[in-house]
Amino acid sequence: MSRFSLAGGAAAGILTLLSGLAATVGAWKLLGISWVAFAAMALGIPLGRHTLGDRSWALVWGYGLAAGAMVTSAAVFLVPQAIAHDANFGGFGVALGLLVGFAGHTVGHRLAHYDLPLDRTVAELSAHAFSAGLIIGIVYGNMPDLGPILGLAIVSHKGPAGYAAARRLVSNGRDPTVLLLPAAGVGIAAIVASLIQLPAAPAVRGVVFGFAAGIFLHVAMDFLPRCEIGSDVHELLTVTGDAHDLLDQLRVHAVLSTGLGGIAVFIVWVVVA
Repeated sequence: MSRFSLAGGAAAGILTLLSGLAATVGAWKLLGISWVAFAAMALGIPLGRHTLGDRSWALVWGYGLAAGAMVTSAAVFLVPQAIAHDANFGGFGVALGLLVGFAGHTVGHRLAHYDLPLDRTVAELSAHAFSAGLIIGIVYGNMPDLGPILGLAIVSHKGPAGYAAARRLVSNGRDPTVLLLPAAGVGIAAIVASLIQLPAAPAVRGVVFGFAAGIFLHVAMDFLPRCEIGSDVHELLTVTGDAHDLLDQLRVHAVLSTGLGGIAVFIVWVVVA
C-alpha cells in the first residue's frame, strides 16, 4: 500500500487556509457545511481500512438516509426558490440540472476505459465534490438567510461514500488517504464560489437555483441504495453463490432508510421553522 497521499494532504491544507479567510468574513454556515463534509468522508477512511465482515446493511442505511434527505431538501429549499424567481425558467433550470448531472455521470464512467493516474472512484468522487461545492457556494453566497439544513443534507452522503470507496481502495492495495482530496473538495469549491454574485434578473436566478436543484436531485438518485447484482451493496456481501434472497431483504431496508431520511429533514424543518 502506498504512503500518505500528497494530493489528499494538499487539499486538506488548502481547505484549512481558505477556512481562515472565510472566517474573517463570517461565512460560518459554509464553514460548518464544508468541515462536516470533510469529516464525514475522512471518517470513512479508517472505517473502510479496518472494518471486516459484511457491512452491506450499514451501507444501505447510510446511502438511504442520505439520499432521502437530499431529495427532500432539494425539493423543499431549492425548487420553490427557483419557481419563485421565474416559474418557467426555474423549471427549465431543474430539467437542465438533471440532464447535465446524467451526462456528467455517463461521461465519468467512460473515463474508466482510459489509463488515468488517478483512481476512477476517486476521480468520480472528486468531480461530485467540487461540483456540489460550487453550487453550494453560489446558493449560500446569494441566499445568506438560507439555513444550514440544505447544505448538511446535501453532504450527508459523504460518509457512506467515503466508507465504500475506502473499502474498494484497500481491497485494490491502494492507500485510502487519497480520499482526503474529494473530502476537502466540497469546502474548497464552496468557499471560492460563494464570492460569485448572481445578476438580479429573475430569469437568471430561476435558472441557477433550478439547475442547483436538478443537480442535487440527480446526485441523490445516484446514491439511492441499489440492491442489485454488481452494485456497491452486492460487493460488500460475504455470501457465496446466489445472493438474491439477501438482496431482497436489503431492498426493504433501502425503502425504509430513504423514507426516514426524508422524514428527518421534515422534522428538523418543523422544529427550526
